[in-house]
This record gives sequence, C-alpha cells and structure tokens, in this order.
Amino acid sequence: MKTENTERAGLLYGIGAYGMWGLVPLFWPLLRPAGAIEILAHRMAWSLAFVGLALLALRRWSWIRELLRSPRKLGLITVAATVITVNWGLYIWSVNTGHVVEASLGYFINPLVTIALGVLVLQERLRPAQWAAVGIGFTAVLVLAIGYGQPPWISLTLAFTFAAYGLVKKKVNIGGLESLAAETAVQFLPALGYLVWLGSQGTLAFGAHGTGHTLLLAATGIVTAVPLVCFGAAAIRVPLSTLGLLQYLAPTFQFLLGILYFHEAMPTERWAGFSLVWLALTILTWDALRTGRRSRAAVEAAKGAAGTGAPVPPATGHTGEETPATLVSTPSAQPGR
Repeated sequence: MKTENTERAGLLYGIGAYGMWGLVPLFWPLLRPAGAIEILAHRMAWSLAFVGLALLALRRWSWIRELLRSPRKLGLITVAATVITVNWGLYIWSVNTGHVVEASLGYFINPLVTIALGVLVLQERLRPAQWAAVGIGFTAVLVLAIGYGQPPWISLTLAFTFAAYGLVKKKVNIGGLESLAAETAVQFLPALGYLVWLGSQGTLAFGAHGTGHTLLLAATGIVTAVPLVCFGAAAIRVPLSTLGLLQYLAPTFQFLLGILYFHEAMPTERWAGFSLVWLALTILTWDALRTGRRSRAAVEAAKGAAGTGAPVPPATGHTGEETPATLVSTPSAQPGR
C-alpha cells in the first residue's frame, strides 16, 4: 500500500512538473515590455536567490566543497550554464515573438537528438526501431525545412542545446537543485552586470512598470525552480519509463497553447512535419516499453534461477551500452523551458 501511495504521489509530482513546463508560455508574455534578454537575466539572478533559500532551508551545502575541488566538474558546470542560457533565452524570445508551436517542436524532437548525440559522442549502439525513429525524425525536419523555406532553426537550436545540456549533466552527476544552484551561480554575475548596464542606460523595465510587473520579474526564479523540485520528487518515486512518457506532456501543452490560445498558423506542411515527428516518438516509446518489459522479465528469470540454483539464463534484451534515450530520453533534470 505504501509503495502504491508513493507511486501515485510521484505521478502527481511528475504531472505537476511537466504541466508547469507546458503552461509556462502563458507566463513569459506577462513580463513585457521587458525584452527577452532582460527577462533571461532576471531568471538567472532570481533563480539563484530562490534555490539558495531552498538549499539553506534543507541544509544541503556539503556538495559545494566537493564541486570546488573538482576543476573538471566546474568546467562542465560552466558549459552546462552556457548551453542552458542559450536554451532559456531562445525559448523566452520564441514565446514572446509568436513562435510557440515551433518551440514546442524543439522539445518533441529532443529525444531523437539525444539519441543521435549518444551515437555520435558516446559511440552508443542503437536498436533497429531507434534507427527508424531517428530516420523519420530527420525526414520530418526536411519536410519542415521545405515548408518554411529554411530549416526550423528555433526548434533545432532548442533541441540540440537541451540535448547537449542533458549530456553534460549526465557527466556532472549532481542533484537537480544543486546543479541549478551551481549553474545560476555561474550565470549570476553576467546577468547582474547586464541588469546594472540597462539601469545605467535608463532602459531597465524592472521597477518601471508598477509593483505587479516587478513582482512578476522576481517570480521568474520561482517559475524556474518549482517545476524542478516537483520533477526531483517524481524521479525518486516513479520508474524512469513513466517519467519518459510524462515528458511529452510539456511540448503537447505548448503545442496546443500555440494553436488554440496564441492562434499560430498550422499550414499543411507543418502538420505533415509534426505528424512525422509524432510517428517517430511513437516508435521510440513502443521500443522503450518493449525493451523495458524484456529487461524486467530477464531480471525476474535470473532471480528465479538464482533462487533454485539453476543456471542463470542470458538476457534477451538489448545487450549494448544503455543510451540516454533507452527509457524515452529522461534527463536527470529539465529546467529548459
């Protein structure tokens, strides 16, 4: 009963996290007339303040000493901070300039890009279904490029920056809150410097458009950190395969908002491209679930054989190195919206 309640709570946390990430396009327009870069700078600065308070309340500081003693991890954190800065900034700009649907596509194709990076960077081996999904995804990008008259650069940049961010986070291997604190600490001085410069130019929106607008800019830290906290709570309570399926909630909500709320155009070629992406993700999800069931069956068989003293049968599932997308691409933290 306790396990069932724990998994139910984890499912609710997961839905909450991805639901908030999916609905965040409703928040960024509220911050206008602040520009995308000023909003980004506030997000960096206020996220550090909020996460710092959370870590202070939880008394989780021991990781800082270990991080400072590792130049390699510090370097990786700096790379992660740089990549996620590009991701955050482009996403905010996309939403506030009427490109919500194209931004959602970036997070739909992110699992496919993650797989491609696993092959190119980590020399990982793919199953036939994964190769098929990547091929269909590549075809979708070509269809969209022809339809747009140019590559869907917003979608591709969001997908590649977030996939690269996940790859770096995999190598750093520290918790979600701690990682966000370290990354925003790297971002803080440039962000503060930019805000001070805007103030000296008389173009700073913070404090110039009423108390409500000022509080909304400060709330960017909460909007960044709260979904991450929910994601962390979900990750320790439900299987990764469940999180892998839940991750599609965010771009689905974003896509629906782009069409139904922001009334963005969906010409035929865009529907064709999205349909191909959804087909690729369906194949990827089916393959991940099938492989997960086979792996669990092999583990149960091995346990049974070990209990009876019989020879342990070999696993019949995937025998290569696990890819970042084996469970439908579930990164350790997803603060990329």
